[in-house]
Amino acid sequence: MQRNDCLVYANPLGYRAVLQWYFIMPPPGQIGRTGLSAAEVSEHLARDGYNELPVEETRTLLAIVSGVVREPMFLLLVGAGLIYFVLGDLEEGALLLSFVLVIIGITVYQERKSERALEALRDLSSPRALVIRDGTTKRIPGREVVEGDLLVVSEGDRVAADALLLSGVNLSADESLLTGESVPVRKHPAAGEPGDRRPGGDDRPWLYSGTLVVQGKGVAEVVATGTRTEMGAIGQALQSVQREDTHLERETASIVRSIALIGIGLCLLVVIVYGLTRSDWLNGLLAGITLAMAILPEEFPVVLTIFLALGAWRLSKKNVLTRRVPAIETLGATTVLCVDKTGTITENRMTVAWLCANGDEFDCISGTAGALPEPFHELLEFAILSSKKDPFDPMEQALHRLGDADLYGTEHLHANWELLQEYPLSPELLAMSNVWRSPSGGDYIIAVKGAPEAIFDLCHLDDSEAAGPRAEAEQLASGGYRVLDVAKAYFRQEDLPPIQHDFVFTFLGLIAFVDPVRPDAAPAVAECKTAGIRVAMITGDYPATARAIADAIGLADGGRVLTGPELESMPTEQCLAAVEATSVFARVVPEQKLRIVESLKACGEVVAMTGDGVNDAPALKAAHIGIAMGERGTDVAREAASVVLLDDNFASIVAGVRMGRRIYDNLRKAMAFIIAVHAPIAGLSLVPVLLGLPLILLPVHIVFLELIIDPACSIVFEAEREEPGIMRRPPRRPEERILDRHTVAIALAQGLVVLGMVLAVYAAGMWIGLGEASIRTLTFTTIVVANLSLIATNRSWSESIVATIRRPNRAYWIVTAGALLFLAAALSVPFIAELFHFGPVTPVQLGIAVAAGVVGVVWFEIAKRLRHPRRKGAPGA
Repeated sequence: MQRNDCLVYANPLGYRAVLQWYFIMPPPGQIGRTGLSAAEVSEHLARDGYNELPVEETRTLLAIVSGVVREPMFLLLVGAGLIYFVLGDLEEGALLLSFVLVIIGITVYQERKSERALEALRDLSSPRALVIRDGTTKRIPGREVVEGDLLVVSEGDRVAADALLLSGVNLSADESLLTGESVPVRKHPAAGEPGDRRPGGDDRPWLYSGTLVVQGKGVAEVVATGTRTEMGAIGQALQSVQREDTHLERETASIVRSIALIGIGLCLLVVIVYGLTRSDWLNGLLAGITLAMAILPEEFPVVLTIFLALGAWRLSKKNVLTRRVPAIETLGATTVLCVDKTGTITENRMTVAWLCANGDEFDCISGTAGALPEPFHELLEFAILSSKKDPFDPMEQALHRLGDADLYGTEHLHANWELLQEYPLSPELLAMSNVWRSPSGGDYIIAVKGAPEAIFDLCHLDDSEAAGPRAEAEQLASGGYRVLDVAKAYFRQEDLPPIQHDFVFTFLGLIAFVDPVRPDAAPAVAECKTAGIRVAMITGDYPATARAIADAIGLADGGRVLTGPELESMPTEQCLAAVEATSVFARVVPEQKLRIVESLKACGEVVAMTGDGVNDAPALKAAHIGIAMGERGTDVAREAASVVLLDDNFASIVAGVRMGRRIYDNLRKAMAFIIAVHAPIAGLSLVPVLLGLPLILLPVHIVFLELIIDPACSIVFEAEREEPGIMRRPPRRPEERILDRHTVAIALAQGLVVLGMVLAVYAAGMWIGLGEASIRTLTFTTIVVANLSLIATNRSWSESIVATIRRPNRAYWIVTAGALLFLAAALSVPFIAELFHFGPVTPVQLGIAVAAGVVGVVWFEIAKRLRHPRRKGAPGA
C-alpha cells in the first residue's frame, strides 16, 4: 500500500485499526507523533482552561425586575395603584398593578431568552473528540481538548478545536458555518509556513472548531481552544455587539413620560383649585385622583406589549417565530434586507444541474424523474462509482440522489460491487478514483472524477480533443456551477498500480452542480422591491456564483459584485458609498459582513439581516432585525436573531414585513384612540372643578370606562386587518413618530368634539333642572356611546364605518356588546345604579344622550370622504 497515495479497504484489522496504524506512525521526524502526556495535558488545562466558551454572567431575576420597575412608566403605574389602594379603590389599584405584573413577567421572559448565543456556541462543538495521547488513541469530551493535542478526524466528525493538519488522505471540510460557502473545501497537510489562520479556500492546512469533515481522514495538531478559536472570536464579537431599543420603544416611553407629567400637573391644579374654592381638601384630593385616573397613560405600555405579543402569535401561525417581540414593528420599517445566499436564497443542498456527454447536454433540474436519456446513463453510473457508497460530501450525495431517481431498476447501479481501493485527491492531481470488483469477477472497474484539467490529463487528451469539454466547463463555471469531469478505465492485472496515471482512462463527460435557488425567492425579492425594500445578497461564495444567483432572482440589475477583500481595503467613506450602491457581495467573511450591516446603519437604513450559519451571528445581532433560518440554521444564529423562520421560507419574510406594517398602523390607531377617548374624560373631570359645578365622574366611572378603553385599544385594534395598499407604499421613514402632529391633531379633534357633545348634554341637563344624579346618568351614557363610536370610526382612517362593519372583527362586537350590556345593567339595576350614583331619566332624554354620543364622530366620517390621503393605506393619511 502506498501510504500517501491510496488506502486499501480490504484490511482484517478494520477501518479504525487501519486509521490508527496509518496515522500514529507518521514519517520520521514529524513533530508530536505520540501526542501529549497526561502531565502536559494537566499543565495546559491549568493554563488555558477547558475548550469551551465562557458563559456570560447572567442577570439574576431580582436584578431584571429591579431594572424594569425603575422605568418611569412603571413607577407611575405602581404609584397610582398604591394611591388607589390607600384611598380604598381596590378595583382600579388591582387593575393597574396587575398590568404592571404582566409587563414585568413578559420583560423577564424576554430577558432570559434573548442572550443565549454563547451557550449555543458551546453546544455546537463536537461533544467527543478522538485524540492521540501517550502514543495511544482515546476518545475524550470535546471540552477536555487542549492546545498541542493530536486530533484524529475522519468523515462525519465535528472538529473539536482549531488545528493544523499534519497528515491526511483526501480530507475535505464543510466550513459554511464560518464562511457561508456551501461547497466543502479541500485540506492539504502543512508543508513549511502554514499561512494565516483564516477560514475559506482550498488546499489550506487549517481545521476549525465546529466545522464538519465531509470526506477523508487526517491527524491535526490543536493550535487554539475555547475563545482563541475562530468560533470563539465570533462569540466575543457577539458579546461586544449591543442591542438597541427600537424606535417605537423609545417613542412610547417618551409619550408616557410627557403625558404623565401633564397629568401630574393637572392633578395638582385640580386639588389646589378645589381646596381653595370649596375649602374641602379631602374631596379635592379625590377629584385630583379622579383626574389622574383619567389621564395617567397606563394603556400605552400595555397596548404596546399586547400588540407585539399578539403579533408574534399571529406570525408563529405562519411559521415565523419572534424571539424579540419589539422587532416586529421595526420589520415593517425595514429599508434594506441583507440576505445570506446559502440556505436562505438557495436550498443549501447541492443538486446535479447539467450532464454533458458526447456533445449532448441534459438539464436535470427542468427534466422529470426517470426521464434521463440513455446516452447519459454511463456518465452518471461512473460518477456514482467514483463516489463513496454512503457519502458525506454534498456533491456525491447529489449524484446518489439522481441515480436513485433516474437509474433505479437499471443495470447501472451496483450496490453489490466491492470497493477495493481508493486513489485520493491530491494538490498535484485534483481527481479521485475508486477501484471496484463485480461479483462476476473479470476486469477491475475504475471510475474517476475531478477537475476538468485533471481528467483531461488522466485521459491524455490533446488540446483539440479537450477544446470542446473545456469550453463547456468554462461556460458552466462562469454561470456559477461547480463542474466535475468523469472518466472510466478497466484493469486486468492482479496488482494495482501505485498512481492513477497508470490506468488508461476514457473520457465520459462532465457534470455540473448547483445549490438551487428556492422557487419562491424571486417572487419574494420582487415583492420586496414593490414594497420599497432594497435587497442585498451577502455570501462567502465566489463572485461568479453570486452573480448567477443574483441574476436568477432578479437582484443584480447590472450592478457590480463587491468582494470582501475589496471592501476591507476601502477607507470608511468609500466603504459607505460602495455598500449603499451595491446589491451583491461575494467572498465576505464574518467581520466584513458585520461591517456591511454597520455601514448600512450609518447611512440611515433600517437593516434586516437573514442568515443561518455561525458566521451570520454577529451581523444578525447588530442588525435592527436579525432573521435566522429555523430548519437549517444553527443554534447560534437562532439565538442571536430577533426573528426565526421556522420553515426557512424566504417568502415568510414578506409576510413578516406585512405584519409589521399592519401592527404599526393599528398601533397608531389605538394610540390615537387613547388620546381621543381620554380628552372628554379628563375634560369632564377638570371643567366642573374649574367652574365650581358638581363633579360628574367618580373613580367607579373611570374604572367602568377603562373596561371599555383597555380591551378596545389592545384587542379590537390589534385584530383589525391591514389597510388597502399596505404593501404598495414605501417603508416609513425611520425618524417618523407614531404620534406625529397630524395624528395627534386628529385624535385631539375627535376628543374635543366628543367633549363638546358631553358638555352640551351636561349643560342641557342643568338647564332643564335635572338633579346631579340624573345629569351624571346622561353625561356618562353619552361618554360610553361616544367611546364606542370612536372605536368604530378609528378602525379605519380611510374607509367608512359602514365598510369597516362589513369586515370581520369578532373582538369589536364582543367589546361593543359587553359595554352596552354593562351600561344597560348600570341604568336598570338599582344596586348598580346606586353604586354609580345614577338618577332617573326619561327614555327621550336617554335617546338624546345616545344620539349626542354618535353625532360626535359624524364629522370624522365626512372628513374621510373629503380628505385625500397623503400615503395610500396609511392610517395617518
